[in-house]
Amino acid sequence: MKLSAPIYHLKRKAKRLSREEGIPLHDALDRVATTEGFSAWSRLAAKAAALTPANKLFPRFVPGDLVLVGARPGQGKTLLSLELAVEAMKSGHRATFFSLEYTEKDVIDRLRAIGVEPAHFEKLFEVDCSDAINADYIVKQMAAAARGTVVVIDYLQLLDQRRENPDLAVQVRALKSFARDKGLIVVFISQIDRSYDPTVKPCPDLGDVRLPNPLDLKLFDKTCFLNKSDVQFRAAS
Repeated sequence: MKLSAPIYHLKRKAKRLSREEGIPLHDALDRVATTEGFSAWSRLAAKAAALTPANKLFPRFVPGDLVLVGARPGQGKTLLSLELAVEAMKSGHRATFFSLEYTEKDVIDRLRAIGVEPAHFEKLFEVDCSDAINADYIVKQMAAAARGTVVVIDYLQLLDQRRENPDLAVQVRALKSFARDKGLIVVFISQIDRSYDPTVKPCPDLGDVRLPNPLDLKLFDKTCFLNKSDVQFRAAS
């Protein structure tokens, strides 16, 4: 069965329903699930998890890859990155989510939004929301990480927001070298420039990445861009 909308849109619908009718969110989620043909939200989420692009994308990644996941706000780039982390954990690898944008609770809530109970991956998943996050910090935190570990960085444009941090290009090069040396898969969530026009092309591309500071985007081995239900994956030639 195909869902009428991406799961993150369905969850927003449930939140609106919860507010408008004054019912608990879990009841609203179940009601939305019923309209999609499922007896409960948990069943819908499980079905959605089996339909995610991450199922197809993750096998195309190899240790040492630097991956860019880009989209305009609300298009699911954070959820896709979390789904990639989940795919890694399903195969027995660890995953760490570094965020300069969200709290740990935000990240856990988003995991649950895609039907994943964090407790199931308790020893494989870690969230780090330190204000000190930059390339050096990530390298230190992941120094003992095993080959195949997935590192998600939320998000690219925030890495050099503090004046004392190295230039963005220096940090990305350092993380690329670290990923290759350690055999990690490093996924950068990226903002897309507001000038991107979906009526001109169905998905953004490297030319639409918002770059407040210079960065050679050829440093990324693979890219994944999203817009609504469209997902475009490319590997560097």
